[in-house]
Amino acid sequence: MKRVLVTGAAGFVGTYMLDALQTLGAEVMALATDASETPPAAGDVTWRYGDLRDERYVADVVSAARPDTVIHLAAISHVPTATADPALAWDVNVTATARLLHVVGRARDAGLIDPTVLVVGSAEQYGRHDTHEFPLIESSVQAPRTVYAATKAAQEILALQCWRATGLKVVVARSFNHSGRGQPTRFLLPALVQRAVELRGAEPGTHMPVGNRSPIRDFLHVSDVVAAYISLCQRGAPGEAYNVASGTGWSVQQILDGVLARAGVQATPVEDPLLVRPVDVPVLIGDSQKLQRATGWSATRSLDDIIDDLLHAATL
Repeated sequence: MKRVLVTGAAGFVGTYMLDALQTLGAEVMALATDASETPPAAGDVTWRYGDLRDERYVADVVSAARPDTVIHLAAISHVPTATADPALAWDVNVTATARLLHVVGRARDAGLIDPTVLVVGSAEQYGRHDTHEFPLIESSVQAPRTVYAATKAAQEILALQCWRATGLKVVVARSFNHSGRGQPTRFLLPALVQRAVELRGAEPGTHMPVGNRSPIRDFLHVSDVVAAYISLCQRGAPGEAYNVASGTGWSVQQILDGVLARAGVQATPVEDPLLVRPVDVPVLIGDSQKLQRATGWSATRSLDDIIDDLLHAATL
């Protein structure tokens, strides 16, 4: 990983990825839509701005970067946002990925580069499963229930087809939930933390609006997810998909209890219909043994670590 091209580099995971790659001493070209998205980053990162749906732009950055590794993070990753504009979600999550793979493959065919390409998918691709099937393994049936999940499943099909047809070294990650400092408050954990912080000093029993508290999710700290992605770039097998998961499930109620306890808040959760998703998967817990066997990766941070990071950021 001497020359790395990172798409979606200004996003939540992207900022952590840039720090990790710089620690490795990689030469990094970071892609974002425009300069207003660029986060403060130490070290030597080359930024390029544009739309991955523009083939000329993609060809220019691939030619300039000459990457030995491509980490494709760019996506519409917020489920309600994808639901609100399905055409845009398909365009960004699938069509742009097709264009990127095509351009990288063309450069490979010309003998200019031969990179490993990490394509990041989602646990949402699995959809609903019976309780006895958890934790889910990579051969578990995929039955997407949301627009976002469908685009990620299609992206994976496209990526693995590219590997089979051309030999481009594509590795797929199926990421379960992850969070940490810097994640926008439209996502579950930072939203809960923000509401808890706002209630500090309030009378015990003050109402706190929440969504559905029964879903169970598998959470990782974003730094562990980035470490998994890097390990897959280094040691993952091309043409394979890997779960990035902790193997532990937490209900939203348990997560909420942890947030309130660590924030020192005694609030009464009250379900707000506006916060309840019309389509939700009851349980998502992943088995990451395939990833562990292939790369030696293991998670190092706990759910409490995630909450503490978010609390610290929310009170700065």
